[in-house]
Amino acid sequence: MENNKLKRELSTNQITMIAMGCAIGTGLFLGSGLAISLAGPSVLISYAVGAFIVLLLMGCLAEITVAYPTSGSFGTIAEKYISPLAGFLVRYSYWIANVLAIGVEVSAIAVYMKYWFPDVPGSVWIFLFAALLIYVNATSVNTFGNFEYIFSMIKVSSIVIFILLGAYVVIGAEPASSIGVENYVNADGFMPFGLWGLWVAIFISLFSFLGTEMIAVTAGEAKDPDVAVPRALKATVFRLATFYVLTIGLMLMIVPWQEAGVDISPFVKVMEILNIPGASGIMNFIILTAALSAMNSQLYASTRMVFSLSEQKQAPAFFRKVSRKGVPVRALLISTLGIFLAAGIKVVLPDTSYAFMMGISMFGAIFTWFMVFISHLFFRRNWERAGGRQLPVKMYGYPYLTILGAVLLLALTVTTWFTESFKIVLQFGIPWLIFLCVTYMLMMRVKRT
Repeated sequence: MENNKLKRELSTNQITMIAMGCAIGTGLFLGSGLAISLAGPSVLISYAVGAFIVLLLMGCLAEITVAYPTSGSFGTIAEKYISPLAGFLVRYSYWIANVLAIGVEVSAIAVYMKYWFPDVPGSVWIFLFAALLIYVNATSVNTFGNFEYIFSMIKVSSIVIFILLGAYVVIGAEPASSIGVENYVNADGFMPFGLWGLWVAIFISLFSFLGTEMIAVTAGEAKDPDVAVPRALKATVFRLATFYVLTIGLMLMIVPWQEAGVDISPFVKVMEILNIPGASGIMNFIILTAALSAMNSQLYASTRMVFSLSEQKQAPAFFRKVSRKGVPVRALLISTLGIFLAAGIKVVLPDTSYAFMMGISMFGAIFTWFMVFISHLFFRRNWERAGGRQLPVKMYGYPYLTILGAVLLLALTVTTWFTESFKIVLQFGIPWLIFLCVTYMLMMRVKRT
């Protein structure tokens, strides 16, 4: 027998690890190479600024989500406090962002598997691992949570080990070696591409942090959202900022930034340079696990967003049905579209598929984050006018820091138009929003008639 109710089974630890699993994926292990190649050592500042933007976002989300926990999260808030059209745009944009981000992760998986099996087509690995994760997501939310918890623990532990190993190597390096802080200023200095390179790399850093907002999506299935959500948000931001800055900082001391790229993970390059027997293969396995973990979380997020759209009658009621174990399986299946898209693009653009998929997936994510800041402004204004109860969690620096976060995101998005590698962001995003607006107007016309 089927119903249309999700089950509240996720604990604080599971929620934290789901968000960590989604955020610590190819953005750190593979995308960091792209960011380093664009900004050089100044990429450290890029990731610090990206972490600051995410910190502002988490402050807004914590306040909203604790006051209004729901599986629709920011889409529901945008609809309730801005307009139904805003909610429609946010939900579908976030859905397409995660669907396409799944494609980014599976594109990266093909890169990782090439390390061991260079002659096997990447599309084979894409479909094989996709089938595994679809099965995991189709069982139950608790199974998904446990699976994601284990995946995230593996990669978080590996990052800690990498940090300790990297620190040991840097501290014990001979003065004559090419390892050390001097790598930050060698070859054209700390900012070899100037402020422009630093600024563009911030945009890539935001892709690395994509997934932290997952905590708000899980609120509808959290056992105790008032306690679980704020704790998970704080823990996630702190851990992510620490992991990203420390790992990239050590990486730059060991590997010259000129060798960064997306042909192979910079982490694997570090292990190859250190010449530790078998270490590069082990690191490649860990990075593969990270990509699977992120893909798993994004599949969960996109599935819940389709479910939310169906609940609000902005998607067919067909997707509102859930299995006896509380999983919206039909919404899950429609959310696998990014996998097939990635497989097709891998065939057409074998060398640039990763950057292309990252570009088209980023618009929906950045637009969603931007709307979170705007929704927070509307939410707080309406909450105060209505004389509601004291908010359990409050955003610091309101409204100035909320506005700052929105302005920074808007400026970064406009920047992509002047960057050849990421021009696809607005080339895809603007027609996408126009398409959604036209679709919404047609839906409203049908309802009225």
